[in-house]
Amino acid sequence: MSRKNYIFTSESVSEGHPDKVCDRISDAILDAFLAEEPNARVACETFATTNQVVIGGEVGLSDQGRLHDYLGKVDGIVRDCVRDIGYEQDEFHWNTLRVLNLLHPQSAHISQGVDKDGAGDQGIMFGFAVDETPDLMPAPIHYSHAILRRLAEARKSGAEPTLGPDAKSQISLRYEDGRPVEVTSIVLSTQHRDIAQTSDDIRRIVEPYIREVLPRDWLTPRTEWWVNPTGTFVIGGPDGDAGLTGRKIIVDTYGGAAPHGGGAFSGKDPTKVDRSAAYAARYLAKNVVAAGMATKCTIQISYAIGVAKPLSVYVDTHGTGEVDPAAIEAAIPRVMDLSPRGIREHLELNRPIYARTAAYGHFGRAPEADGGFSWERTDLAEALARAL
Repeated sequence: MSRKNYIFTSESVSEGHPDKVCDRISDAILDAFLAEEPNARVACETFATTNQVVIGGEVGLSDQGRLHDYLGKVDGIVRDCVRDIGYEQDEFHWNTLRVLNLLHPQSAHISQGVDKDGAGDQGIMFGFAVDETPDLMPAPIHYSHAILRRLAEARKSGAEPTLGPDAKSQISLRYEDGRPVEVTSIVLSTQHRDIAQTSDDIRRIVEPYIREVLPRDWLTPRTEWWVNPTGTFVIGGPDGDAGLTGRKIIVDTYGGAAPHGGGAFSGKDPTKVDRSAAYAARYLAKNVVAAGMATKCTIQISYAIGVAKPLSVYVDTHGTGEVDPAAIEAAIPRVMDLSPRGIREHLELNRPIYARTAAYGHFGRAPEADGGFSWERTDLAEALARAL
């Protein structure tokens, strides 16, 4: 039997974290190519350090002769991302940083399998859902994201001009009888612009926003607060620490509350099952929970490069199910085509909807009118119930 009483911790990082700056740039480049051609192929990696951004990877269009024209837009995309995040530091400034663009055409050996509707690579992808929050996400990662998103709003609105873009949060929740009941500790480190500000000064700024986000009865006199515990945090972003696309895969998903297949998301077009199948697995797991079949669900899907049909589908309801997991496994192919093409079409993934996913999690977000976060819909719950 799984444990019912324990403490579990998850962390998040802000859009100004060095790795998230890189994720944002990679996904913005992906969006630019998809806006030009819905079937564009992109596998884009970004590296950032002091006043320097390096872009590398593979891109493909139906007419590769046009590729040079689109690659010329990369410099402006990078600067727009850094400016929107808020970096105007002496050693990392959107207007003065150097951009090195090393993107090149996609390998024909990779594209030949994808062109046949097969997967772009082998791998395993996981999806997860649990009824701890309205968005059916684990509570620790949900609230870690929410704190940083709220602080970013306050910073960008001008309400808190002394806060900087780079920040990290960490929430430890005590579970009782399997449900979150108390915050045992809060860790919040945020960049600030005034070197004279102390940890106590920063806590006075951020505490009201943290209390606004967290359920009121979860904060108790026993809750430990650690705000900028190392003291001064003025030098932030890629000037303080180098960044790289794809290094925050646990932050991007479930905060460690569920397995991860290992593949990063950002900078990858939806033919890459690392991304699209992970979205599909989340979509299916969320609909299983939304349909009342279980209060917790993990789904694994596996693929081989160049092969359209998934090799396996595995469902685990962690002893919370009202339905046999094997019956759910049998029902899934009847309600959704899990080939790479089927996923892209069902979730309408060939759209420029990815830059917004680069910070504050790919899951647990509200579906948007233009198709963003389509994998967060619960429109499959009824079909799943009928299939069973």
